[in-house]
Amino acid sequence: MKLAVIAVGTRLPAWADAAFAEFARRMPRELPLELKEIKAEPRAEGKPVEAMLAAEAARIGAALPPRGRLVALDERGADLTTRQLAERLRRWMEAGDDVALVIGGPDGLAPELKDRAAETLRLSSLTLPHALARVLLAEALYRAASLLKNHPYHRE
Repeated sequence: MKLAVIAVGTRLPAWADAAFAEFARRMPRELPLELKEIKAEPRAEGKPVEAMLAAEAARIGAALPPRGRLVALDERGADLTTRQLAERLRRWMEAGDDVALVIGGPDGLAPELKDRAAETLRLSSLTLPHALARVLLAEALYRAASLLKNHPYHRE
């Protein structure tokens, strides 16, 4: 099983790229984590948000694994504890399909993409910059994987 974070936005700060790469490097061999960056649709005066979201959704769709579980990150998604995320991760691993966790752009994700998602998760009640959201998600996945391996990284 592979994990992919598919995130709208390119050319983020170097610290975000380095932090994501560090957590991806730490992931267990049987649970590789990769980042796929999707070009954001240019914001233009008079261009409807729905059209921009649809264009981003098409690019996201092209980046999704051929068969796999789509998990949308959204402010109205399920709010999980680390233990609950670890349990999700365990179930995803048992199912064996690749998992794509999708982070939308400034306007979020297109409704049709959220409708296609097997589940919707949220990272925080706070509004997070996209660079930080990627890092936070990578760390949360690493922490959940560590918990499943009984690694001492997670302490309660």
